[in-house]
Amino acid sequence: MTIGLIAIAVALAGRVNAQDEEKVKSLEVYGFAMVDMGYNFDQIDPRWFDALRLNRLPKYKNQFAPDGTWFFGVRQTRFGVKGYTPTKMGDLTVRFEFDMFGTGADEGQTTMRLRYAYGQLGKFLAGQATSPFMDDDVWPNTLEYWGPCGMVFYRNVQVRYMPINTSDKELWFALERPGAGADKGTISIPELPSLDSVKGKLSAPDISAHFKKRGKWGSVQLAGILRPLKWKDTRVNNFGTDLSGSATGWGAHLSTVLNLGKSTVFRGSAVYGEGIENYMQDAPNDIGTVVNGNRIDGEALPVTGLMGWFDHNWNSNWWTSIGYSSVSIDNTATAANTTSYKHGNYAMLTIGTTPVKNTMAAIEFQWGQREGEDGFKADCMKIQISFKYNFSTTFFKPKGGQD
Repeated sequence: MTIGLIAIAVALAGRVNAQDEEKVKSLEVYGFAMVDMGYNFDQIDPRWFDALRLNRLPKYKNQFAPDGTWFFGVRQTRFGVKGYTPTKMGDLTVRFEFDMFGTGADEGQTTMRLRYAYGQLGKFLAGQATSPFMDDDVWPNTLEYWGPCGMVFYRNVQVRYMPINTSDKELWFALERPGAGADKGTISIPELPSLDSVKGKLSAPDISAHFKKRGKWGSVQLAGILRPLKWKDTRVNNFGTDLSGSATGWGAHLSTVLNLGKSTVFRGSAVYGEGIENYMQDAPNDIGTVVNGNRIDGEALPVTGLMGWFDHNWNSNWWTSIGYSSVSIDNTATAANTTSYKHGNYAMLTIGTTPVKNTMAAIEFQWGQREGEDGFKADCMKIQISFKYNFSTTFFKPKGGQD
Protein backbone atom coordinates (compact mmCIF):
# COMPACT_ATOMS: atom_id res chain seq x y z
CA MET A 1 0.00 0.00 0.00
CA THR A 2 2.79 2.43 0.95
CA ILE A 3 4.70 1.77 -2.28
CA GLY A 4 1.52 2.26 -4.31
CA LEU A 5 0.78 5.62 -2.71
CA ILE A 6 4.30 6.85 -3.32
CA ALA A 7 4.16 5.68 -6.93
CA ILE A 8 0.95 7.64 -7.46
CA ALA A 9 2.57 10.73 -5.95
CA VAL A 10 5.58 10.43 -8.25
CA ALA A 11 3.33 10.09 -11.29
CA LEU A 12 1.27 13.10 -10.28
CA ALA A 13 4.35 15.17 -9.56
CA GLY A 14 5.41 14.76 -13.17
CA ARG A 15 2.57 16.95 -14.32
CA VAL A 16 3.01 20.71 -14.54
CA ASN A 17 0.17 22.77 -13.10
CA ALA A 18 -0.10 26.54 -12.93
CA GLN A 19 -2.61 28.48 -10.92
CA ASP A 20 -4.40 31.36 -12.56
CA GLU A 21 -7.61 33.28 -11.99
CA GLU A 22 -9.69 30.53 -13.61
CA LYS A 23 -8.44 27.69 -11.39
CA VAL A 24 -8.83 26.59 -7.77
CA LYS A 25 -6.69 24.30 -5.65
CA SER A 26 -7.93 20.70 -5.71
CA LEU A 27 -5.11 18.43 -4.48
CA GLU A 28 -1.86 18.81 -2.60
CA VAL A 29 0.81 16.10 -2.35
CA TYR A 30 3.55 16.70 0.20
CA GLY A 31 6.08 15.11 2.50
CA PHE A 32 9.78 14.60 3.03
CA ALA A 33 12.50 11.99 3.11
CA MET A 34 14.56 12.16 6.31
CA VAL A 35 17.57 10.20 7.49
CA ASP A 36 18.72 10.22 11.12
CA MET A 37 22.05 8.97 12.40
CA GLY A 38 23.97 9.39 15.61
CA TYR A 39 25.51 7.97 18.74
CA ASN A 40 23.86 7.03 22.04
CA PHE A 41 26.37 7.28 24.89
CA ASP A 42 24.07 5.45 27.31
CA GLN A 43 21.18 2.95 27.09
CA ILE A 44 17.60 2.92 25.81
CA ASP A 45 15.13 0.23 24.76
CA PRO A 46 16.59 -0.87 21.38
CA ARG A 47 13.16 -0.54 19.77
CA TRP A 48 13.48 3.23 20.39
CA PHE A 49 17.05 3.51 19.12
CA ASP A 50 16.44 6.70 17.08
CA ALA A 51 14.25 8.57 19.60
CA LEU A 52 14.54 9.84 23.17
CA ARG A 53 11.40 8.60 24.87
CA LEU A 54 12.11 8.82 28.60
CA ASN A 55 9.65 6.09 29.55
CA ARG A 56 11.80 3.69 27.51
CA LEU A 57 15.00 4.39 29.43
CA PRO A 58 16.28 1.68 31.82
CA LYS A 59 14.25 1.00 34.97
CA TYR A 60 17.25 -0.65 36.62
CA LYS A 61 21.00 -0.74 36.03
CA ASN A 62 22.11 -2.22 32.70
CA GLN A 63 18.57 -3.18 31.63
CA PHE A 64 19.51 -2.36 28.02
CA ALA A 65 23.30 -2.82 28.26
CA PRO A 66 25.80 -2.19 26.85
CA ASP A 67 26.34 1.57 26.73
CA GLY A 68 27.37 3.23 23.51
CA THR A 69 25.62 2.40 20.23
CA TRP A 70 25.44 3.96 16.78
CA PHE A 71 22.04 4.32 15.15
CA PHE A 72 20.75 4.99 11.65
CA GLY A 73 17.14 5.29 10.51
CA VAL A 74 14.64 6.79 8.07
CA ARG A 75 11.52 6.35 10.20
CA GLN A 76 10.66 10.06 10.29
CA THR A 77 10.07 10.05 6.52
CA ARG A 78 6.56 11.36 5.85
CA PHE A 79 3.96 11.35 3.07
CA GLY A 80 0.61 13.13 2.88
CA VAL A 81 -2.17 14.26 0.60
CA LYS A 82 -4.88 16.91 0.99
CA GLY A 83 -7.95 17.21 -1.19
CA TYR A 84 -10.12 20.33 -1.54
CA THR A 85 -13.70 20.42 -2.82
CA PRO A 86 -16.15 23.36 -2.70
CA THR A 87 -19.68 22.29 -1.66
CA LYS A 88 -22.99 23.94 -0.83
CA MET A 89 -22.17 23.45 2.87
CA GLY A 90 -18.72 25.02 2.63
CA ASP A 91 -15.29 23.80 1.63
CA LEU A 92 -14.55 20.09 2.11
CA THR A 93 -10.96 19.30 3.09
CA VAL A 94 -9.75 15.70 3.31
CA ARG A 95 -6.33 14.84 4.74
CA PHE A 96 -4.41 11.57 4.84
CA GLU A 97 -0.87 11.45 6.22
CA PHE A 98 1.54 8.88 7.58
CA ASP A 99 5.16 8.46 8.58
CA MET A 100 7.28 5.31 8.98
CA PHE A 101 7.77 5.29 12.76
CA GLY A 102 6.21 2.05 13.95
CA THR A 103 4.65 2.02 17.43
CA GLY A 104 2.34 -0.30 19.37
CA ALA A 105 2.42 -3.77 17.83
CA ASP A 106 4.94 -2.39 15.28
CA GLU A 107 7.20 -0.85 17.93
CA GLY A 108 10.74 -0.58 16.62
CA GLN A 109 9.79 -1.26 12.99
CA THR A 110 10.15 0.96 9.94
CA THR A 111 6.54 0.75 8.86
CA MET A 112 3.52 2.91 8.13
CA ARG A 113 2.14 4.86 11.12
CA LEU A 114 -1.04 6.87 10.61
CA ARG A 115 -0.83 10.54 11.59
CA TYR A 116 -3.95 12.13 10.08
CA ALA A 117 -7.09 10.75 8.49
CA TYR A 118 -10.02 13.17 8.56
CA GLY A 119 -12.55 15.15 6.61
CA GLN A 120 -13.48 18.73 7.44
CA LEU A 121 -16.64 20.31 6.10
CA GLY A 122 -17.17 23.90 7.14
CA LYS A 123 -17.11 24.07 10.94
CA PHE A 124 -17.20 20.29 11.45
CA LEU A 125 -14.40 17.73 11.43
CA ALA A 126 -14.49 13.95 11.87
CA GLY A 127 -11.56 11.53 11.92
CA GLN A 128 -8.07 11.38 13.40
CA ALA A 129 -6.60 14.82 14.01
CA THR A 130 -4.89 16.86 16.72
CA SER A 131 -6.80 17.02 20.00
CA PRO A 132 -8.16 20.47 20.93
CA PHE A 133 -6.43 19.90 24.29
CA MET A 134 -3.01 20.24 22.62
CA ASP A 135 -1.36 23.19 20.88
CA ASP A 136 0.67 22.12 17.86
CA ASP A 137 2.09 25.65 17.50
CA VAL A 138 4.41 25.05 20.48
CA TRP A 139 6.27 22.13 18.89
CA PRO A 140 9.95 23.27 18.82
CA ASN A 141 12.31 23.25 15.85
CA THR A 142 14.12 20.07 16.88
CA LEU A 143 15.23 16.80 15.25
CA GLU A 144 14.32 14.18 17.86
CA TYR A 145 11.12 12.36 16.91
CA TRP A 146 9.18 11.84 20.15
CA GLY A 147 9.40 15.37 21.53
CA PRO A 148 9.40 17.15 24.93
CA CYS A 149 8.19 14.91 27.75
CA GLY A 150 6.08 17.56 29.51
CA MET A 151 4.16 18.59 26.41
CA VAL A 152 0.52 17.80 25.65
CA PHE A 153 0.57 16.03 22.30
CA TYR A 154 -2.04 13.60 21.01
CA ARG A 155 -3.68 12.95 17.65
CA ASN A 156 -6.98 11.24 18.40
CA VAL A 157 -10.10 10.04 16.61
CA GLN A 158 -12.76 12.66 17.24
CA VAL A 159 -15.80 14.62 16.15
CA ARG A 160 -15.01 18.33 16.36
CA TYR A 161 -17.10 21.50 16.14
CA MET A 162 -15.32 24.80 15.45
CA PRO A 163 -17.73 27.75 15.85
CA ILE A 164 -14.75 30.13 15.53
CA ASN A 165 -11.92 29.06 13.23
CA THR A 166 -10.19 32.09 11.72
CA SER A 167 -6.58 33.14 11.28
CA ASP A 168 -6.64 35.12 14.55
CA LYS A 169 -9.11 33.19 16.75
CA GLU A 170 -10.09 29.58 17.43
CA LEU A 171 -12.84 28.11 19.56
CA TRP A 172 -12.99 24.32 19.25
CA PHE A 173 -15.00 21.60 20.99
CA ALA A 174 -14.59 17.84 20.48
CA LEU A 175 -15.80 14.43 21.56
CA GLU A 176 -12.73 12.18 21.51
CA ARG A 177 -12.04 8.46 21.57
CA PRO A 178 -11.54 7.38 25.21
CA GLY A 179 -8.67 5.24 26.46
CA ALA A 180 -6.51 4.89 29.55
CA GLY A 181 -3.74 2.85 31.15
CA ALA A 182 -3.41 1.67 34.75
CA ASP A 183 -0.46 1.18 37.10
CA LYS A 184 -1.40 -1.71 39.40
CA GLY A 185 1.58 -1.08 41.66
CA THR A 186 2.75 -3.64 44.22
CA ILE A 187 0.05 -5.00 46.54
CA SER A 188 1.48 -7.70 48.81
CA ILE A 189 -1.65 -8.51 50.81
CA PRO A 190 -2.70 -12.16 50.17
CA GLU A 191 -6.26 -11.55 51.37
CA LEU A 192 -6.93 -9.08 48.55
CA PRO A 193 -8.04 -10.36 45.12
CA SER A 194 -5.94 -10.19 41.97
CA LEU A 195 -6.41 -7.25 39.61
CA ASP A 196 -6.12 -9.43 36.49
CA SER A 197 -9.90 -9.52 36.14
CA VAL A 198 -10.26 -5.71 36.08
CA LYS A 199 -10.72 -4.25 32.59
CA GLY A 200 -11.21 -0.72 31.36
CA LYS A 201 -14.77 0.23 30.38
CA LEU A 202 -15.04 2.90 27.69
CA SER A 203 -18.52 4.11 28.59
CA ALA A 204 -18.30 7.73 27.40
CA PRO A 205 -16.10 9.87 25.13
CA ASP A 206 -13.55 12.39 26.35
CA ILE A 207 -14.66 16.03 26.07
CA SER A 208 -12.06 18.65 25.09
CA ALA A 209 -12.04 22.32 24.13
CA HIS A 210 -9.70 25.24 23.55
CA PHE A 211 -9.69 28.95 22.80
CA LYS A 212 -6.72 30.46 20.95
CA LYS A 213 -5.87 34.07 20.14
CA ARG A 214 -3.24 34.98 17.54
CA GLY A 215 -1.62 38.28 16.66
CA LYS A 216 1.61 39.80 15.36
CA TRP A 217 3.05 39.17 18.83
CA GLY A 218 2.40 35.42 18.65
CA SER A 219 -0.40 33.34 20.18
CA VAL A 220 -1.87 32.15 23.46
CA GLN A 221 -4.16 29.16 24.04
CA LEU A 222 -6.18 27.94 27.00
CA ALA A 223 -7.47 24.36 26.78
CA GLY A 224 -9.34 21.94 29.00
CA ILE A 225 -10.43 18.31 29.03
CA LEU A 226 -12.87 16.11 30.97
CA ARG A 227 -12.51 12.31 30.98
CA PRO A 228 -15.02 9.84 32.50
CA LEU A 229 -12.83 6.85 33.50
CA LYS A 230 -14.42 3.53 34.43
CA TRP A 231 -13.26 -0.05 35.00
CA LYS A 232 -15.15 -3.31 35.43
CA ASP A 233 -14.44 -6.40 37.53
CA THR A 234 -15.16 -9.23 35.08
CA ARG A 235 -15.15 -12.10 37.60
CA VAL A 236 -18.35 -14.18 37.53
CA ASN A 237 -18.30 -14.49 41.32
CA ASN A 238 -16.42 -11.76 43.17
CA PHE A 239 -17.32 -13.03 46.66
CA GLY A 240 -18.38 -9.58 47.80
CA THR A 241 -15.19 -7.83 46.66
CA ASP A 242 -16.31 -6.16 43.44
CA LEU A 243 -13.35 -4.15 42.14
CA SER A 244 -15.37 -2.14 39.61
CA GLY A 245 -15.06 1.62 39.94
CA SER A 246 -14.69 4.99 38.30
CA ALA A 247 -12.78 8.25 38.45
CA THR A 248 -12.93 11.60 36.71
CA GLY A 249 -9.96 12.77 34.70
CA TRP A 250 -9.53 16.46 34.03
CA GLY A 251 -6.84 18.85 32.86
CA ALA A 252 -6.03 22.50 32.18
CA HIS A 253 -3.40 23.52 29.64
CA LEU A 254 -1.96 27.00 29.01
CA SER A 255 0.41 27.49 26.08
CA THR A 256 1.95 30.39 24.20
CA VAL A 257 4.15 31.35 21.26
CA LEU A 258 5.88 34.73 21.65
CA ASN A 259 7.74 36.55 18.89
CA LEU A 260 10.79 38.12 20.57
CA GLY A 261 11.86 40.46 17.81
CA LYS A 262 12.21 39.42 14.20
CA SER A 263 14.49 36.41 14.68
CA THR A 264 13.59 34.71 17.98
CA VAL A 265 10.49 32.78 19.05
CA PHE A 266 9.68 31.45 22.52
CA ARG A 267 7.40 28.41 22.79
CA GLY A 268 6.12 27.38 26.19
CA SER A 269 3.37 25.45 27.93
CA ALA A 270 2.22 24.39 31.37
CA VAL A 271 -0.31 21.65 32.06
CA TYR A 272 -1.79 20.13 35.19
CA GLY A 273 -4.49 17.53 35.61
CA GLU A 274 -5.51 14.13 36.93
CA GLY A 275 -5.88 11.06 34.75
CA ILE A 276 -4.72 12.83 31.56
CA GLU A 277 -1.45 10.94 31.02
CA ASN A 278 -2.92 9.47 27.82
CA TYR A 279 -2.73 12.97 26.30
CA MET A 280 0.83 13.69 27.45
CA GLN A 281 3.84 13.22 25.21
CA ASP A 282 5.54 10.80 27.58
CA ALA A 283 3.57 9.71 30.66
CA PRO A 284 2.52 6.06 31.06
CA ASN A 285 -0.56 5.52 33.24
CA ASP A 286 -3.75 7.46 33.98
CA ILE A 287 -4.91 5.39 36.97
CA GLY A 288 -3.12 4.14 40.09
CA THR A 289 -4.31 1.73 42.77
CA VAL A 290 -5.12 2.46 46.41
CA VAL A 291 -5.96 -0.03 49.18
CA ASN A 292 -9.01 0.69 51.35
CA GLY A 293 -9.44 -2.14 53.86
CA ASN A 294 -10.31 -5.29 51.92
CA ARG A 295 -10.93 -3.34 48.74
CA ILE A 296 -8.68 -2.08 45.96
CA ASP A 297 -9.78 1.19 44.36
CA GLY A 298 -8.46 3.22 41.47
CA GLU A 299 -7.38 6.84 41.56
CA ALA A 300 -6.69 9.31 38.74
CA LEU A 301 -2.98 10.16 38.92
CA PRO A 302 -2.03 13.87 39.08
CA VAL A 303 0.49 14.98 36.45
CA THR A 304 2.36 18.24 35.87
CA GLY A 305 4.08 19.09 32.58
CA LEU A 306 6.28 22.06 31.68
CA MET A 307 8.03 23.08 28.47
CA GLY A 308 10.09 26.12 27.39
CA TRP A 309 11.93 26.53 24.08
CA PHE A 310 13.74 29.23 22.14
CA ASP A 311 14.05 29.07 18.35
CA HIS A 312 16.44 31.61 16.81
CA ASN A 313 17.21 32.30 13.14
CA TRP A 314 20.71 33.70 12.68
CA ASN A 315 20.04 34.45 9.02
CA SER A 316 18.05 32.93 6.15
CA ASN A 317 20.18 29.76 6.23
CA TRP A 318 21.17 29.06 9.85
CA TRP A 319 19.10 28.51 12.99
CA THR A 320 19.45 27.32 16.58
CA SER A 321 16.95 25.77 18.98
CA ILE A 322 17.42 25.23 22.73
CA GLY A 323 14.99 24.21 25.45
CA TYR A 324 13.94 22.11 28.42
CA SER A 325 10.89 20.10 29.46
CA SER A 326 9.82 18.11 32.51
CA VAL A 327 6.98 15.85 33.62
CA SER A 328 6.07 14.78 37.17
CA ILE A 329 3.56 12.12 38.18
CA ASP A 330 2.15 11.80 41.71
CA ASN A 331 1.83 8.03 42.01
CA THR A 332 -0.20 6.30 44.71
CA ALA A 333 1.27 4.56 47.76
CA THR A 334 1.15 1.14 46.09
CA ALA A 335 3.80 2.37 43.63
CA ALA A 336 6.26 3.24 46.40
CA ASN A 337 9.70 1.65 45.95
CA THR A 338 8.76 0.31 42.51
CA THR A 339 10.06 1.20 39.05
CA SER A 340 6.92 3.27 38.32
CA TYR A 341 7.70 6.45 36.37
CA LYS A 342 7.94 9.43 38.76
CA HIS A 343 9.76 12.26 37.00
CA GLY A 344 11.35 13.00 33.63
CA ASN A 345 13.77 15.68 32.39
CA TYR A 346 14.44 16.45 28.73
CA ALA A 347 16.77 19.04 27.10
CA MET A 348 18.04 19.73 23.58
CA LEU A 349 20.43 21.99 21.68
CA THR A 350 19.97 22.00 17.90
CA ILE A 351 22.06 23.74 15.23
CA GLY A 352 20.72 23.56 11.69
CA THR A 353 21.05 24.92 8.20
CA THR A 354 18.92 25.09 5.05
CA PRO A 355 21.64 25.38 2.38
CA VAL A 356 19.25 25.28 -0.57
CA LYS A 357 15.49 25.24 -0.99
CA ASN A 358 13.67 22.16 0.41
CA THR A 359 16.74 20.76 2.17
CA MET A 360 17.85 20.75 5.81
CA ALA A 361 20.91 19.48 7.66
CA ALA A 362 21.31 19.70 11.43
CA ILE A 363 23.10 18.36 14.49
CA GLU A 364 21.44 17.96 17.87
CA PHE A 365 22.74 17.33 21.38
CA GLN A 366 20.14 15.46 23.44
CA TRP A 367 19.84 14.67 27.14
CA GLY A 368 17.07 12.91 29.00
CA GLN A 369 16.57 11.44 32.46
CA ARG A 370 13.99 9.04 33.88
CA GLU A 371 13.44 8.72 37.64
CA GLY A 372 11.45 5.87 39.17
CA GLU A 373 9.62 5.72 42.49
CA ASP A 374 12.44 3.53 43.81
CA GLY A 375 14.89 6.42 43.32
CA PHE A 376 16.73 4.87 40.37
CA LYS A 377 17.69 7.46 37.74
CA ALA A 378 18.63 6.64 34.17
CA ASP A 379 20.39 9.28 32.07
CA CYS A 380 20.69 9.25 28.30
CA MET A 381 22.97 11.46 26.21
CA LYS A 382 22.84 11.32 22.42
CA ILE A 383 24.16 13.16 19.39
CA GLN A 384 21.93 13.10 16.31
CA ILE A 385 22.66 14.28 12.77
CA SER A 386 19.77 14.51 10.32
CA PHE A 387 19.24 15.32 6.65
CA LYS A 388 15.78 16.21 5.35
CA TYR A 389 14.49 16.67 1.80
CA ASN A 390 11.01 18.18 1.32
CA PHE A 391 8.68 17.85 -1.64
CA SER A 392 5.31 19.44 -2.36
CA THR A 393 3.13 19.69 -5.45
CA THR A 394 -0.25 21.44 -5.72
CA PHE A 395 -2.79 20.69 -8.43
CA PHE A 396 -5.53 23.00 -9.63
CA LYS A 397 -8.78 22.55 -11.50
CA PRO A 398 -11.00 24.97 -13.40
CA LYS A 399 -13.46 26.94 -11.32
CA GLY A 400 -16.90 25.42 -11.47
CA GLY A 401 -20.09 24.80 -9.58
CA GLN A 402 -20.29 23.36 -6.12
CA ASP A 403 -20.56 19.61 -5.67
